[in-house]
Amino acid sequence: MPNNPTKILLSMTLVGGILISISSNSWLGAWMGLEINLMSFIPLMSSQENIFTTEASLKYFIIQALASSVLMFLVMMKTLLNQGFTMSNSIYEYVIMTPLLMKMGAAPMHWWFPSVMEGLSWMNCLLMMTIQKAAPMMLMSYLMKIGPLILTIVVLSVVVGSMGGMNQTSLRKILTYSSINHTGWMLMALLGGNNLWVLYFTVYSLLTSAVTAMTSLFNISFINQIMLTNEKTTIKFVLFMVLLSLGGLPPFIGFLPSWITIQMMIANGLSLIMTTMVIMSLATLYYYLRMCYSSFVILHDEMKWSSLTHKVNKTSAQSVILSSTSMMGLIVCTMIININ
Repeated sequence: MPNNPTKILLSMTLVGGILISISSNSWLGAWMGLEINLMSFIPLMSSQENIFTTEASLKYFIIQALASSVLMFLVMMKTLLNQGFTMSNSIYEYVIMTPLLMKMGAAPMHWWFPSVMEGLSWMNCLLMMTIQKAAPMMLMSYLMKIGPLILTIVVLSVVVGSMGGMNQTSLRKILTYSSINHTGWMLMALLGGNNLWVLYFTVYSLLTSAVTAMTSLFNISFINQIMLTNEKTTIKFVLFMVLLSLGGLPPFIGFLPSWITIQMMIANGLSLIMTTMVIMSLATLYYYLRMCYSSFVILHDEMKWSSLTHKVNKTSAQSVILSSTSMMGLIVCTMIININ
């Protein structure tokens, strides 16, 4: 992000809103933190002079404002009618999850997510897929326990995320559906405890950052642009490795949180759901492979979409470090665990 004082201030209030939500001891405080976060993110989204960005920021504002107002209504209703509140606690918890699921873009509340992502810059896409999910997920952790509705939401998110990306050619939409798929896995990780969620979220954020850094650098927006990129070796190889890691393929670091989540599900007797989630993850791997396999098969000598060859040398070392971490991370982590 450029050294713009306004953007630095908005970024600070964006993170501040998340911290207020997470550390709040009341639903009203959590709602206030979500609103601060929203009001900081909207100017960051619409900072570009672009009609698509303006449309995306308006859509995002409407959806988030709707979710916030529903959350506020439910919190006020619970407070005002606490004495004669007829709704049982379990039903109330399920109802209050609805606006939080809409805020994070989990299925079946995901319909707005792909169209909003399509109009954003890569940096804003990264914020949307990672940081913006943190506060609603932590608030969800206060309400979640293993039950039919939660498990349905998890399976729906995983299925929609894997099936939705199959017929996409836009990298933004592919990463969006991948994010919906990982949201399902992260919600399941929340059932295993906050530490497991933090591990999953951290690994997912790092891998998504690596992908968006490369797509942003070469201004790649569609699959065919990867094929037409002149960097035959380093960049394509690194992108390939990071995408495989993001898909959760062993022995990459992206498999580590999935592995622990799978163990947690087996321990809780959720073998059928675990099998479904693993099979759907294979479907996400398919469309990651589709992005990269063709780029290795078809190698063009001239670059038709980007003239940023001078930037490659600066970022090659960084990219190699990222891909090495992605490749060796799981082995190193398992060695550390065995030593301890």
